[in-house]
Amino acid sequence: MVNPEIDCAALVQALPGAVAVLTPQLVYAEVNDEWLRLLGRTREQKIGSFMPDDYADSPRYHPGAVLVRNVVASLRRVAETGRRETMALQRFNPEDPEGSGGGEERYWSMTNVPIFGADGRVVMLLHRVEEVTELISAREVALSLQHAMLPAPRPIGRHPVAVRYRPAVDALAVGGDWYDLVELPGERLGVAVGDVVGHGVSAAGVMGQLRSALSAASRVAVGPAQALEVLELYALSVSGAENATVAHAFVDWDTHDITYSSAGHPPPALLRSDGTVEYLDRATDPPLGARPQPAPRPQATMPFAEGAFLVLYTDGLVERRCEDIDTGLDRLACSLTGHQGAGPETLADALLADLLPPGGVTDDAALVIVHLT
Repeated sequence: MVNPEIDCAALVQALPGAVAVLTPQLVYAEVNDEWLRLLGRTREQKIGSFMPDDYADSPRYHPGAVLVRNVVASLRRVAETGRRETMALQRFNPEDPEGSGGGEERYWSMTNVPIFGADGRVVMLLHRVEEVTELISAREVALSLQHAMLPAPRPIGRHPVAVRYRPAVDALAVGGDWYDLVELPGERLGVAVGDVVGHGVSAAGVMGQLRSALSAASRVAVGPAQALEVLELYALSVSGAENATVAHAFVDWDTHDITYSSAGHPPPALLRSDGTVEYLDRATDPPLGARPQPAPRPQATMPFAEGAFLVLYTDGLVERRCEDIDTGLDRLACSLTGHQGAGPETLADALLADLLPPGGVTDDAALVIVHLT
């Protein structure tokens, strides 16, 4: 069989987005029309030129010069290691040649891929650029909507509570996680965390509806299970609420009990004063709307002693791709034990530092810590 002859120039032109092919020495070997349009250059100006010379005459603070330095550093790493690299989102203003910030801000997603020769060495580098400005704008809207709908941190009676929310680094992965705190009659507190399927503005809207509905139901329900039953009936009428998960608990300081129920959500954790951790996993049912017919949900009660911590969280804190959920739960338990004795605010920061990946979360993460004093 005769291998077909490949027209490399035509192949580069057909690739989506703006694409440049460079030598390992960062000399332009091929570019497509979208790349030329993006840079405002001609083909004759780019082919055979040295990439680090782009914006070489601009001040070091110029957005174009900064961007090129970041790209060059990434390409050199790929040429040296032979491993592809997706860069962090790059911000640039192509309409602001003086670097004054007066033009329109743009965002770019960039990927650098090694191309190997027959001997296994890197012979070319493929640099692909895709504009994601609209996605970033949608992310900002979703974040603003979500922050507006989540309750602001505030004292809950005399009991210290810490809350944290960390949005995903992916522009499309924001909007579905939430938490709620409800002061109930007597020396009681309702606390909940939830996660809506989907992302973006629509998920943030659904999140707000479910949080408000559960907050209202908690004030009249006899327990968290009944509140979730009411929430499920409401969720059936909300488009996008299908398969949302919720963990809900009532803390009663008069009886020193935690009553809880979960709709498909990771179990709350109880950190005792001796450093041991127990997961509240004896009242778990499917997510909202996942059952053929609404039915009573399970509920369980766990006693607590003074000084313990109740920890509710969403799966972004513990789940990782290609990893069993039990591994993430073990990691959470170890972190809780390791920071036993810290206050709720310090403990919340420590958990995020221990459990969230250095490059940022790929899914939202919400966390609520109640000090059971």
